This record gives sequence, C-alpha cells and structure tokens, in this order.
Amino acid sequence: MSEKVLLTEQGLREREEELSNLKNVRRKEIAQKIKEAREQGDLSENAEYDAAKDEQRDIELRIDELENLLKNVEVIADNGDTDTVSVGCTITILDCEFDEELTYQLVGSTEADSLNNRISNESPVGNALLGTKVGDLVDVETPAGMFQYKVLNIQRV
Repeated sequence: MSEKVLLTEQGLREREEELSNLKNVRRKEIAQKIKEAREQGDLSENAEYDAAKDEQRDIELRIDELENLLKNVEVIADNGDTDTVSVGCTITILDCEFDEELTYQLVGSTEADSLNNRISNESPVGNALLGTKVGDLVDVETPAGMFQYKVLNIQRV
C-alpha cells in the first residue's frame, strides 16, 4: 500500500484541475501535433515528430503521477483549531537571532514551495513547529545550524 499524501483542499483542487487539463486539453493538442508531424513524411528525420512524441511521453508520465497521487491523498481537514500548529495552518514566527517575523503556511511535502512561503510538515522547521502554541519557543536544528523561533500567531485560511 502506498504512503498517504497530505494535501490542503486548495492543493487537491489544483492537482485535479491539472489532471483534467492534461487529459482533456493537452492530450488533444499533442495528438494534433503528432498528426501534423506525421503528414510531413519521413519520420526518421522529423524533429517535430520526435519533439511531439517526447512531449506526449512527459504528459502521460505526469498524468500517471497525478492519478497515483490522488489515489493516496488525505485532505487536511480544517478543524478550526487555532490553538496549536498543525498542517494547514498559517503561522507567524519570530526568528529570535535576526529579530525578523516570518509567515509560513504549513503543508504536506507535495505542496511545499519555499518561494511562496509554504513549508513542509516534514522539513526541520515545519516538524519542530507541529503542536506548538502561541508564545512557545522552538529550537530547530537545520543544515544551516541551530535556530530559535517564537510562535507569534496561528491562523486558518
């Protein structure tokens, strides 16, 4: 049995929309590209045909990946609890060393995106924050060293 994949409701919708787009739009587009490339004749030296077949392979791999992910998804329930940090929360913390406030959404590893302040519950910081409350101090060991954070705010979006 495969491991459960944690997703927020938004993350689930995004993956379902991506899967639908790949199956209903992109497959048709690539089939048309392949058809047009075939009509050009000799396939052995047809770069457009080769590129279209590569793109088709990539699309089918992504469809398979998304279907497998969605079979094993566990949607993070919004229980409305803002007392403790859990997956799905948006947390504001204070980096005690740099006296800097940081805001992150704690998500499952599939949705993690550090550029958009979405950290995984499996990351050192995310894991350390799980179960904490406003006012708690958390020591986190990361590859970059030891950091201390103070939980300032927990909210559900």
